[in-house]
Amino acid sequence: MVALGFSTAVAILAALATGANAQTFRRTAACPKLGCVFPPDQADFIAGQTFDIRIEVQAPVNGSEAYNGGVPDPSFTFQLSHDGGDLVDVTKFFSVEDPAVDKYNFTYYEDLFAQDNKAPTPVNVLSKSFRNVQLHKPGQYKAVLSYNNGQKTEANWEVLEFCEAKAKNVIFFVGDGMATSMISAARLLAHKTVNGKYKSKLKLDEAPAYGAQMTHSLDSFITDSANSASALFTGKKMTVNGLNAYTDSTGKAFANAKVETIFEMYRRITGGQVGIVSKAYIADATPAAVVTHTSQRSQYTSIIEQYLVGITGNYSWYPWQGVDLLFGGGAENFLPGPGNGNISQFDRWAKAGYQVGYTKTQLNAFNNDDRALAIFTRGNISTWLDQNVYKKTLDLAVTPDGKAGAYDQPGLKDMTIKAIDILSQRAKKRGTGWSLMSEAALIDKEMHVQDVDRALGDLLELDDTVRATLEHLEKIGELDETLVVVTADHGHGFDVYGSADTKFLKEQNSDRKKRNAVGVYQNSGLSAYTVPQGVSPTVHDEYAGPQGEGFPVTWDPRYAIAHGWAAFPDKREDFAINVDHERVPATKNASGYFFNPTDNLDGFAMTGNLDVSEGQGVHSLVDVPIYAWGPGHELFRGVMGNVDIAFRVAEALGLGKDYNATKPYTK
Repeated sequence: MVALGFSTAVAILAALATGANAQTFRRTAACPKLGCVFPPDQADFIAGQTFDIRIEVQAPVNGSEAYNGGVPDPSFTFQLSHDGGDLVDVTKFFSVEDPAVDKYNFTYYEDLFAQDNKAPTPVNVLSKSFRNVQLHKPGQYKAVLSYNNGQKTEANWEVLEFCEAKAKNVIFFVGDGMATSMISAARLLAHKTVNGKYKSKLKLDEAPAYGAQMTHSLDSFITDSANSASALFTGKKMTVNGLNAYTDSTGKAFANAKVETIFEMYRRITGGQVGIVSKAYIADATPAAVVTHTSQRSQYTSIIEQYLVGITGNYSWYPWQGVDLLFGGGAENFLPGPGNGNISQFDRWAKAGYQVGYTKTQLNAFNNDDRALAIFTRGNISTWLDQNVYKKTLDLAVTPDGKAGAYDQPGLKDMTIKAIDILSQRAKKRGTGWSLMSEAALIDKEMHVQDVDRALGDLLELDDTVRATLEHLEKIGELDETLVVVTADHGHGFDVYGSADTKFLKEQNSDRKKRNAVGVYQNSGLSAYTVPQGVSPTVHDEYAGPQGEGFPVTWDPRYAIAHGWAAFPDKREDFAINVDHERVPATKNASGYFFNPTDNLDGFAMTGNLDVSEGQGVHSLVDVPIYAWGPGHELFRGVMGNVDIAFRVAEALGLGKDYNATKPYTK
C-alpha cells in the first residue's frame, strides 16, 4: 500500500482532455481513461530501441470523471506479455527495481464552458517511471495497467527487427512546412514550359522513389514541427510541442517518458557520426528533434546542453559525447545569460574540442578532421532570396556578436556540403558511417507570414542543395553507400489558382476592381518568371537567371502567381514580392490581430478565417511528399504515416538487431 500525500503544487494544464474527442482541453495527452500508459497504445519499436515507460493513475475531484473523492487507487499494478504469453510484472519483465511512487496534483478545464465559468477540475495522481528499457525480441507486446477497482488501460506494442543493412550513411533532408502544392509552385517559377511541357524539372522530380506521408500528431490532427519531427526520427507519435518525450500530466518540461531517436541509436550501435544543419535558429524544433528530449520545445538552453552532453541521468549509460557538427542560426541561445549560468556556450564548445565559426568564410576554412560548431546569426539565417537577390535586406540581419548587417552568411548548400566533408572524413578515420539531418527551415517560417516568394526561394534552394549533394556524394565516392531521404514534417494549406496583373491591380481604386486583376483558367496565361522582363513567355528561347539554372530569371514579373490559403489572418494581398523586408501580414491591436497598416497597401483586403489571437497562418492537414535516392530508396514508395519513415530508415541502416551491448564512441 502507498499512503496518499499529495503536493500542494497545482498546474493549470490548459493545453493538456477529458475524453478522446475533446477539442480544446485535454486532461492528459493520449490518456482517454484515468489510467495512463506511456508509450501509449499502438506504439511500435525498433528492436533494441531505448525508451522509458511511465504509468499514471488519476482521480479527478469533481467534474464528469470524478472518482473516489479525488483519491486514486494506491494498489495499481502494471504487467507485460509477449506474443500472447502470460502477463508478468514490469519489474520481472525487464529485471528492474520497482521505482518510488510519485504523488502530485494538477488542474484542468473540462471544456470552454468550464473555462468561462472559471471552474477548474483538480486531479490527484500517482505515477511511476521505468527508465532506459529495451525490447529486443520482435513480435506483439501487451502492457496492462490495472487500477481503481478493476479498471484497466491496455497498450498494444509491436517490435520490428531489421538485421541486414542496405546503406552505411544517411542524409535526411527536411523541407519544413513543404507541401506538394508548394513544390508545384516552385517548379512553375523556376522551370519553363513550352506548349505545356516542362523543358527542365526539379531534382526532386527525378527521385527513383516517391511517396507521401500523413502528418497528424498523437492526439490532434493538426501537427507542429516538434512532434512531427519526433515522429520522423523516433517512429513514435508525440503531442504538439513534444520533442522525443511524451507529454505527461505534470506540466513539466523534463522527466517525461523519452524515446531514443534513430540518430542516437545509430551513434550508440555503430559509433557513426551525427551532424545537424538548419537555416533556423539551431534550438528550433526540427533540429532539436534529432537528439534532444523534452515535452516543451521552448527549452532552448537545455536543448543546446543536450546537443553537447546528452540527457543527464537518463541516457548516461552509453557515451553520447555530443553531436559531431552543428550549423545554423540562433546565437542568442549560446551567449551568456541567467538561463545557463552566464556561461558562453561558444567558449564551452571550443574547450570541448569543437572548431567554432560565425561566418561563411570561417565555415569554409574549417578542417575536416575536427568536430565543428558554426552559428551565423542571431535568430534565423537569412532566406535565399535575401542572400542572393534582395541583398539590401541583409542590413537587417544581426551577426552573432550583435552587429547589424550579417553579410557573410552561408546558404543551405554551403552548410550541407561542408557537413558531408567533415562527417565523411571523420567517419573514414574511425571505420564507421555518418548521418546528417539538413533542414530547409525557412519554407515554413515564410509560409507562416504569407511571404510566398521567400518561401519558394528556400524550397528551390533545397532542391538545388539536393542536386549538389548527390553530385558531391558521387565525387567523393559515397553515393552508392548513402541513403538520401527528402520529406517534410507538415504542410500549409497553400495553392496557386491563377495569375495576377500586379500593375493593373495597383492602379485600381477599389478592392472589387483590384480583384479583377486575377486571371483564372485560360486567363492565367503562362509563367513570366522564366523569361526576362519585356519578353513574352511564349518565346521559346532558353534563359538562365543570375542565380543560374533551377531559379527564376526574374522574381517580380508583372504577371505574378495568384495564391490562396486555407488559414490566414486579416491581410491585404497584392501578389507582388516584398523587396525591402520579410512580410508581416497582421499586427496586434486591442481586439487581436488585424490588417497590418503598412503591409501591401496597394492590395485588396482579405478578411482572415483564424482566431484573432493568431497573427500568422497555421499548419494544415495535407499529406506531404517523400523522395529517396540510394540504397534502400525503394522502402519509401507509397503512402505511409510519418512514424513509418523512422522504421524505414532503420531498416535501410540495419538498426533493428538484438543489440545488448554498446559500442564505445571515440571523439
